[in-house]
Amino acid sequence: MTLPFEMDNAAQEKIAVIGCGNWGKNLVRNFYNLGFLYKVCDLNTETLAGLQKQYRNIIVTNKFEDVFKDPKVDGVVISTPSFTHYELARQALINGKHVYVEKPVATSSEQTLELYALAQEMGRVLMVGHLLLYHPAVNRLRQLIREGYLGQIKNISSDRLNTNKLRPDKSVIWDLAPHDFSMLAYLMDQEPEDIVSVIGYQNREDGLVDDARIDMVFPNDVAGHIHISWVHPIKQVKLVVRGTERSAIIDDTLGENKLHIFNKDDLSSPIEEFPEYLDIEPLKLECQHFINCIRHGYDPKTDGMNGYNVVKVLEMAERKMEMIPV
Repeated sequence: MTLPFEMDNAAQEKIAVIGCGNWGKNLVRNFYNLGFLYKVCDLNTETLAGLQKQYRNIIVTNKFEDVFKDPKVDGVVISTPSFTHYELARQALINGKHVYVEKPVATSSEQTLELYALAQEMGRVLMVGHLLLYHPAVNRLRQLIREGYLGQIKNISSDRLNTNKLRPDKSVIWDLAPHDFSMLAYLMDQEPEDIVSVIGYQNREDGLVDDARIDMVFPNDVAGHIHISWVHPIKQVKLVVRGTERSAIIDDTLGENKLHIFNKDDLSSPIEEFPEYLDIEPLKLECQHFINCIRHGYDPKTDGMNGYNVVKVLEMAERKMEMIPV
């Protein structure tokens, strides 16, 4: 049996990672362990020195041009602040590189469509880092939903709460909600019909929305809800899907048995099932998918249009948002 991350590395693609902060370091680790990391780029020279010491035989640079102009680089992975994604991805594509860009792919739907069209014109892969679409527990739940095991879905909700002092984006919606919008649409196999309401709370004087509650509706009157926060004292990453036959919860803070199935009528009753799923790091699967797409010419599961759909909903949510100082 061949696992999703196993492949012949004889004709090895070379990957460069731009942006080696907290999340970028995870991408560096995975591409290195998979055997494809060639070069890393970051503006912080101390970060580069640490990575060069940790990972043997990689090339480091603090200049983006050293990545884009290097003929040995096949794919560029972009893990920088979201307002830089569009221009870095555009430059990589113009220079003939395949691109994996972290979410959101850009900060406007127009920019996203431009990148998608450019990737098509250049014949290059454009993949967006919607990590949860590669999560084994999420994919197992999607299978159960499609098989009708939960019955007719009535509502779906996702809470993504934590403390984040970095505040990397223009609001918590652009930072965290891409995870949830992409995951809910993937599980429902369709985009939301409408954003019903968005309440954003500003807890600090920098004017950024750092806690938000988003209500939406999917086809067939399925209610959707997202709660995201940078200012929650306890980390919570929980998805709840309620159907007419059973309900399901994914608690991503657990080390194992993340997916629980509950009885129909009494959510306080003992857990009915812990469905099995592959115990593989989602990011490893996502990184390997990028390599497979480059090598075999596949369209990514999270391609430019998938990125566009998420950015379009983010914009819709932002237009609907009522901001409340706390």
